[in-house]
Amino acid sequence: MQWFADAKLGIFIHYGIYAVNGIGESWSFHNKQISWPDYMKQLNGFTASKYDPQYWADLIKESGARYAVITTKHHDGVALWDTKENHYSVVKNSPARKDLVKPLFEALRKDGIKCGAYFSLIDWSHPDYPGFLKDSSRYKLADHLEKWLKFQHFFQGQLKEISDWFNPDLYWFDGDWEHSAEEWQSEKVRSMLLARNPGTIINGRLQGYGDYDTPEQNFPVSRPHYNWWELCMTINNNWGYQPKDTNWKTPFEVITIFADVVSNGGNLLLDIGPKEDGTIPPEDVHVLEELGKWNHKHSEAIFGALGGIPQGHFYGPTTLSKDSTILYLFLPGKTSGQVVLKGLDNTIRDIEVLGEGTHLSHKVVGKIYWSPVPGLVYIPVPEKVQDPYVTVLKVVLDKPVKLYGGRGGLDG
Repeated sequence: MQWFADAKLGIFIHYGIYAVNGIGESWSFHNKQISWPDYMKQLNGFTASKYDPQYWADLIKESGARYAVITTKHHDGVALWDTKENHYSVVKNSPARKDLVKPLFEALRKDGIKCGAYFSLIDWSHPDYPGFLKDSSRYKLADHLEKWLKFQHFFQGQLKEISDWFNPDLYWFDGDWEHSAEEWQSEKVRSMLLARNPGTIINGRLQGYGDYDTPEQNFPVSRPHYNWWELCMTINNNWGYQPKDTNWKTPFEVITIFADVVSNGGNLLLDIGPKEDGTIPPEDVHVLEELGKWNHKHSEAIFGALGGIPQGHFYGPTTLSKDSTILYLFLPGKTSGQVVLKGLDNTIRDIEVLGEGTHLSHKVVGKIYWSPVPGLVYIPVPEKVQDPYVTVLKVVLDKPVKLYGGRGGLDG
């Protein structure tokens, strides 16, 4: 898991036929916003005519991301590779007529980026899957074991293709909630994938057989109690391309969310939704480019760093160097006056504005020589040295960070 722990940033790519009409990926027919036949007619308009996997990979690299995950197949059952299983694919059933996974993985690996394959366990278009409507079309597995066994063979066959042909560094499963680990044969699936690549990583949506947790869209208020976790989040409000959704997050908003994630020991998997022709919306491009500039400037405080000190010691995100002798303070927005560190039982050797080079002074207030309680550290941050989005201060300590968490004079 070490590369994943150090990576901090991944780019999620939701690409599929739903981009033709700009509607919800799979859920739009599941929730009866559109009929299933009309949804599937989008196959006829999916061209990938301007698909440029090297441009995608280069943009992802520019963002600072260390890995990328593409939707090889969503709940609609349409594969983006030339599956040999008897089912839908953009290679056989759309004007695209080409495998979209292999060239992207090749381009990503050329740029030194780890490759992830999103795969929906659910397949609401497969004749042997128990229906997609919340009604009588959903069969009971106990009454149709033969159909379910055929579906198990099918989806595991597709996974074997992905494993053998593309050898992902990471599998991002989805849809496990509809059946148990036993019904999905999760243990068998995990063993099969690890037999091909013992170093591959599996997300937490394989009914208890994954390696890390994946909260979606909603940022956890308190630090998750997992060794590894990843927040997956959209740049607007939708995963796939939807031109009616103009609620784009700004670079500042994305950067502050990212800073919070790494401060809490997690990764951010930031989503983009390409158009059907393979072009990426300019709003997505803008966010990735600005995020990349900020990441390049502040990389040492992010990539390979550890989650920061507990809340309450500093009003903002923090990270630590791996030996915990450097504390990084993130200051969102325009900060006026001084920032404060509480309970720092260390001597500060230096404070530098990361990526800018200015060294700052500090003042310790309220330290009494006979008391073990540390004083408050005040650091003035002139406006002229601040980053347009988030400023990062590099605080060099005399030893690994040591924090006081008592009640002041009440307990000595």
